[in-house]
Amino acid sequence: MLVAATLLGAAIVFGYTEPPGFDTWWNETISTYRAEWMLSFALILNDIGGGWVAIILVPLLMIIALLLARRWRAAVFAAAAFLASAGAVQLLKQLFGRARPEDMIVVSDYGSFPSGHTANAATIAVVLWLVFPRVWTAILGILWVLAMAISRTLLSVHWATDTLGGALVGAGVVLVLGSVMLPWVQSASRRAEAPAPIG
Repeated sequence: MLVAATLLGAAIVFGYTEPPGFDTWWNETISTYRAEWMLSFALILNDIGGGWVAIILVPLLMIIALLLARRWRAAVFAAAAFLASAGAVQLLKQLFGRARPEDMIVVSDYGSFPSGHTANAATIAVVLWLVFPRVWTAILGILWVLAMAISRTLLSVHWATDTLGGALVGAGVVLVLGSVMLPWVQSASRRAEAPAPIG
């Protein structure tokens, strides 16, 4: 996923002088059907998914919740995932420096690719799914990522491919970390669930 996101960014930035046709079509289409309630919802997600709320508050609340659930290893895993995801997003933003749509409704930072809001949403979704592998966590996670991605294009602060790149980065970072850390995280849960020895 990380390789795919990097290749996608390179193809868009170095292969096109103008935004690809799909990006332009989606930007024009979604702006045509943009309603007031959609904008209100997108602005709420803008605040939740970015700035100090996304960088500090949301990760801190997740870590505290895992600690309260006595899942300290999962809390360490979540903290590492948030840090790595944010670092990967900023690295790619600096590498590609893609221009944002000209009709932006909100102010945002440097670099359109990948979408940091969508990457953060994907990070949350995949961390929760790996820690609590249930159908409902997967469904809620997918809906959360889709809602965040659509909201970024509703506000014209990102191209559609930026949100795809963000989802790939956020999910990819967590899966790479999970391949290394998950056996360690899950070993504590297995010990806690093991029956006490008889004797």
